[in-house]
Amino acid sequence: MVGSLIFCVRSRATMRTITGSLPWNPGEMGSKRESRLQALDQVLKILVPAFLLGCFIAALHFGSFKGYLELVSRESYRTPLMALGALFTLVVLAFQLVRTYFWYRYTPYPLPPGPLPRVTVIIPAYNEGPMVEKAIYSAVASDYPADRLEIIVIDDGSKDDTWTYIDAARRRFPHLIKAIRFPKNRGKKEGLYAGFTQGTGEYFVTMDSDSVIAPDTLKQVLAPMLADPRVGAVAGNVKVYNRCRSLLARMLAVRFVLAFDFLRASQSVYGFVTCTPGALSAYRRSAVMPILEPWLRQTFLGAPATIGEDRALTNFILRQGYYSVYQRTAQVHTTVPETYRGLCKMYLRWDRSNFRESWVQLTYMFKKYRDRDRLMPILDFFVTQLEFPLTYLFLGLLLLSFVTYPVAMIKFFAALGVITLLYMYYYIHQERDAEFIYGILYSYFAFFALYWVQPYAFLTLKNDRWLTR
Repeated sequence: MVGSLIFCVRSRATMRTITGSLPWNPGEMGSKRESRLQALDQVLKILVPAFLLGCFIAALHFGSFKGYLELVSRESYRTPLMALGALFTLVVLAFQLVRTYFWYRYTPYPLPPGPLPRVTVIIPAYNEGPMVEKAIYSAVASDYPADRLEIIVIDDGSKDDTWTYIDAARRRFPHLIKAIRFPKNRGKKEGLYAGFTQGTGEYFVTMDSDSVIAPDTLKQVLAPMLADPRVGAVAGNVKVYNRCRSLLARMLAVRFVLAFDFLRASQSVYGFVTCTPGALSAYRRSAVMPILEPWLRQTFLGAPATIGEDRALTNFILRQGYYSVYQRTAQVHTTVPETYRGLCKMYLRWDRSNFRESWVQLTYMFKKYRDRDRLMPILDFFVTQLEFPLTYLFLGLLLLSFVTYPVAMIKFFAALGVITLLYMYYYIHQERDAEFIYGILYSYFAFFALYWVQPYAFLTLKNDRWLTR
């Protein structure tokens, strides 16, 4: 992928060869900036374990939490909080073991034998520039029969040169690509709606315009629906495309494995993946078309629900009784924020839509929306909701320790390290590399630098701006 990338594309009558230059290959170094990051990588892989070891030694040296607990218990109102926090913690940890069990049970769906169906790939784009070309060409380069492949690219009123790249791709592959241009920005949901209504495929695959897929991804992401008629939506395996461009992107690469692979693999076993991501998802046409208009016109607190369209669409499909699953073998590499400001904007958008769609999920999950596999989604829902107040309870106790019992800070650092190392087992088991160091770094970064995002998102639920464009 560095230099020139040769794609062999099979059309109805000819073999086309296209050459596209990717700005960097996921996981490889190129520029001076990336070389400096590689040097920092070597340092961090020494410093992070040394920091954890220092915390563990100091925590053991200063003894137990007894003094801190005695100090806290002197205030009558704090004792119930400690007990409640301990109970919440035990519940969350116990359910983590349940999730681990399902994660171990998970296996990707094999592709059934037989002819492949017609599929429509939908790529909405806004101010994406040259990256949209990479997204389109990765879809064109798929090893999917060209006579059963349709690609619809929507320019959502871009103000840059996005349309230039889309139009060039359309001219190059007129039998594969259909291009739609909105005169002004309407939002990603409107772009997807245009693709759904104009697409002719039996199945839809949606992908972001800042993402690239592997040649076999289209086949793999359709496999669950071809194998099981109950499946109406499939989540792809999201990796970080620009992982070597910044320290933050490298941390997010580990975070994505834990947030997307571990969680979605466990949810997939009982057919209730709560969000099929915008980066890569597949849908059964018969599951999408009946709910397309309600999804487009969805409102929340009296305002149009314009963000979190992927989570909303998943809810609409689940509510019809379909299953949503995860396909680990369907990989997509997507671009993530490389700055703190960009990351906060992304998380604000995600958290606002998560709060909204959690409420929507609550309205139907106690009903008989499907014949079986309804208990685990309920348990998962409530334990997930517990994690929100539990995080801020621990944060409050940590702030208290700054003033009343400074030694406890060392113990909190050590405890956070232990919990993080336990989570890193999932990453090491799946990826088998030393990048887990960035997961440890991310846990401390998130605890101290991102603590404000969820409360602020909750307090500003009606803000539906996209924020990242």
